[in-house]
Amino acid sequence: PCTIREMAALNVSLQLWDIQQQKRLRNMTSHSSRVGSLSWNSYILSSGARTGHIHHHDVRVAEHHVATLAGHTQEVCGLKWSPDGRYLASGGNDNLVNVWPCAQGDSGDFAPVQTFTQHQGAVKAVAWCPWQSNVLATGGGTSDRHIRIWNVCSGTCLNAVDAHSQVCSILWSTNYKEFISGHGFAHNQLVVWKYPTMAKVTELKGHTARVLNLTMSPDGSIVASAAADETLRLWRCFEMDPVKKKEKAVCFYRV
Repeated sequence: PCTIREMAALNVSLQLWDIQQQKRLRNMTSHSSRVGSLSWNSYILSSGARTGHIHHHDVRVAEHHVATLAGHTQEVCGLKWSPDGRYLASGGNDNLVNVWPCAQGDSGDFAPVQTFTQHQGAVKAVAWCPWQSNVLATGGGTSDRHIRIWNVCSGTCLNAVDAHSQVCSILWSTNYKEFISGHGFAHNQLVVWKYPTMAKVTELKGHTARVLNLTMSPDGSIVASAAADETLRLWRCFEMDPVKKKEKAVCFYRV
């Protein structure tokens, strides 16, 4: 397993750490303002900054800054490479969602292949469907509160649902063909949704501030949520045993 982790710092630099040895491997600087979002694609680490710029870093070489993507007018607060490495999705405080190709165009510049303008709030939550590589889920902030599902090839919105609260994070479950969203104002809850019907399965409550990030256990059965209340909670959301899945998901560990 990979032991290298990235860290975005308020002093505009990126740090790579070996978490087993607790050792910093390198420090990379290219942005002129804070870095708020990161995403890996093989040896390329992409970073989104407050200026609205996205930088690609080749972590193998000394001159790591290899490309700049300019498509947002405000901070890039969501960033995620697709599982197949073909596309990079970015969400911004300008309410835009951009979908970028992995390679430069004929002019030598990077330009979005799609720009989605339907959100009415900042877009921090971006998540690619693991079993449909052209499907992207995005979630809007307090003034929008919608989750939208996109086909990035055709540029169409496949579905949308009003989540009735700020959408901060989204995570797909391959086991059950569902996804889970993390929310902020007003209830700071997690919600499990059926896909593609967008029917609400259940709500999970416990956090007292907005849910900033979600991640899945290797077997796909447990979701970890990190929130602004400075707690990390583990939820048995997607049990492999269908009998256990029928029981309401609960938080079984908190730190």
